[in-house]
Amino acid sequence: QVQLVESGGGLVQAGGSLRLSCAASGRTFINYHMGWFRQAPGKEREFVARINSSTRRTFYADSVKGRFTISRDNAKNTVYLQMNSLKPEDTAVYYCAAALKYSSASYYLAGEYDYWGQGTQVTVSS
Repeated sequence: QVQLVESGGGLVQAGGSLRLSCAASGRTFINYHMGWFRQAPGKEREFVARINSSTRRTFYADSVKGRFTISRDNAKNTVYLQMNSLKPEDTAVYYCAAALKYSSASYYLAGEYDYWGQGTQVTVSS
């Protein structure tokens, strides 16, 4: 069992930056592949980024590539999402998720993840 708690959301102007954090409970954090998803009002939850457990290989949605960076600190059981050059269309609730299963083909699917945080709101004003 893994519990995930996100923090770091808030209101920022377009062009600004935010860093989201996701703290995980449990001693098996190192075994989990970690992802970030987001959901805007009236839209489906969408994949943002993922970092694998041991290789730390990263994957990004095209919409955030070059602007967002996912990283993890296994000693702190924490995964981060650094968000730069934010745009109004980045406004959403951001969720942290953990997956035990390795997937090179379906890492962007929410169904691949076993545990989810409660979400943190990010609002980007124009």
